[in-house]
Amino acid sequence: MKIIADLHIHGRYSRATSKKLDIESLEKYARIKGIDLMGTGDFTHPEWIQELRKELTENGSGILKTKTGFNFILQTEVSLIYTQAEKGRRVHIILLAPNFETVDKITNYFKSKGRVDYDGRPIFKISCIQIVKDMRLISKKIEIIPAHIWTPWFGLLGSKSGFDSVEEAFGD
Repeated sequence: MKIIADLHIHGRYSRATSKKLDIESLEKYARIKGIDLMGTGDFTHPEWIQELRKELTENGSGILKTKTGFNFILQTEVSLIYTQAEKGRRVHIILLAPNFETVDKITNYFKSKGRVDYDGRPIFKISCIQIVKDMRLISKKIEIIPAHIWTPWFGLLGSKSGFDSVEEAFGD
């Protein structure tokens, strides 16, 4: 089965996004562009998650549906800025969650580390290694993906991120 997906988006509560952005618009333009599956973006943001809960229905598969049957997967991005091996590290991570229950646990985890309400992509002082350990404690079904891996400032292998390999960032 061929699926064309965009799993790295943002909602309207992220910096530099349209304030008119909503699930209906995302679906409309995804259909126009031939995309079959969209990430929701920013599920840790309190106002955006309310909209997601209102607009999307779970069926237990991990794929949520709009009222017209379009496919979404619960997705967010977080910015990790920390020190490892005496070097500053900057990495953006995409998280995919299987359901709203898991999203609530992820959001509560991040709330214990800082704020999630000021931007759709919140910033935390957590290492890549720690984020994997902590997300696995929440659910083995959480997918963890380095975002825009080659961009200079926050891509895992970008020239300013501090890492030269996936292993260096994530360990074993």
